[in-house]
Amino acid sequence: MRIIERPDTLPLSALLSGLLLDPSPPLPPKQAVAMNAIRSALARALSAPKARPLRARHYAAVGDTQPERVAAEMVRYALGGAGRQSPPEEVMRILEQGGSNLQGGGEGAAEAVGMLMLAMSTLLYRSGRRQDAMEKLKATQQVAPSAAFRVAAWEALMGLRMEAGQDVSSSMSPNDSVDLSIKDEEIKWSDQDHLKFRVDAMKGLAALITGEIDTAQTLFGGPKDSYAGVGNNQTENAVLTYGEYLHCAGDFPLATQMYEKLLEAASKENTSGNLLAAANMDPEEVSLGVTCSYGQLLSHSGKFGEAEDYLTRALQKAEEQFGSKHPKVGIVLTCVARMYKLKAKAEDSSSIMVQEGLYRKALEVLKAPAINSEDTRRQVDWRDWRDIVSLARGEYAELLLIQSNRKAEGERMKEWAEDAWKNRRLTLAQALEFSEVSKPAVVDTRIGRVI
Repeated sequence: MRIIERPDTLPLSALLSGLLLDPSPPLPPKQAVAMNAIRSALARALSAPKARPLRARHYAAVGDTQPERVAAEMVRYALGGAGRQSPPEEVMRILEQGGSNLQGGGEGAAEAVGMLMLAMSTLLYRSGRRQDAMEKLKATQQVAPSAAFRVAAWEALMGLRMEAGQDVSSSMSPNDSVDLSIKDEEIKWSDQDHLKFRVDAMKGLAALITGEIDTAQTLFGGPKDSYAGVGNNQTENAVLTYGEYLHCAGDFPLATQMYEKLLEAASKENTSGNLLAAANMDPEEVSLGVTCSYGQLLSHSGKFGEAEDYLTRALQKAEEQFGSKHPKVGIVLTCVARMYKLKAKAEDSSSIMVQEGLYRKALEVLKAPAINSEDTRRQVDWRDWRDIVSLARGEYAELLLIQSNRKAEGERMKEWAEDAWKNRRLTLAQALEFSEVSKPAVVDTRIGRVI
């Protein structure tokens, strides 16, 4: 594929036309389809009339300039259904070339490049290249044109570190990681509040992981005006985390309000327009996360019919977004199995075969190590999902222990799960036995952790 040498005096339309020159030799059919789709997207963006300037434009998902509209179309293609039909390497190359051609393109170019870099990190994450995604997010923070972009990159970087089981305490100061200073007097303080809310929510999520529920309570501080901004201010991740905090604390009514607010917003809006989010904090991850968390809440509330409906939706979302063999599918399968366990207990019935099948499938998808292999146990890949593997193994062990001919197997599995369990808020016994409304084990699909 050829890229034109572009003098800075060329108009943007001429600069971008070089991005998609007919290659020589011809592209394979699938790549040709991808190029045609991008051409159409760019044509729409370039021909769209310029919108009226926004007062607080640096905090909008997509600004009014031509570079931002072009970048938005490219991002929607790259991360949408059409982009999934193309090889990730080809889509990444398109985004990289777009960023290169937009460098120094005038007003809005810096924001456009920032959007493309966030999209690149998401694409890397979805391709299983988490470390590369983290490096891209660090680079985005350094060149981000505004606090909104820096918050988005920091939020995603923290999310990936949490998923990897890394210590994030040293990166939790917004003064160190995110510059929230606002120099433009025309930007309202309420806009900064939304960004601060996002930072506090990530700090609160870190506190939940480490079992510091009082710290989380201080960070959230009760309902805020920010919750009214769902769908308008990129606060979906923060609202989901707040809902999960309430869920963990046993405030089911208010947690229900937060989850339902997010679900309602998602049903009315095209979430692909929320471009200031990335990696495991992007809109699709939020949609999956709230659907699964709401299903868990319904299960904890004894509403098993509705719980099954939402958890089935979550499973479908996970399979559609990541494929049937991705760990996210194993995470949701664990939640489905736990719902059947609570249902059987509440109805004094048995669903041992169903539960066992679900746990076995979940552990298979999560690539859980063999119980009797110390070497396998030290492998790195499963540690990303240690919480879920330990939880699923613990639940599975309980099923085996009530079967007289499988008690020995159950004891070995229980011992393995207890040894691997590292959650600092709940013991494994508390997580397995839902007896206190104030101490439910809540699975966050975004980071693959029990909080």
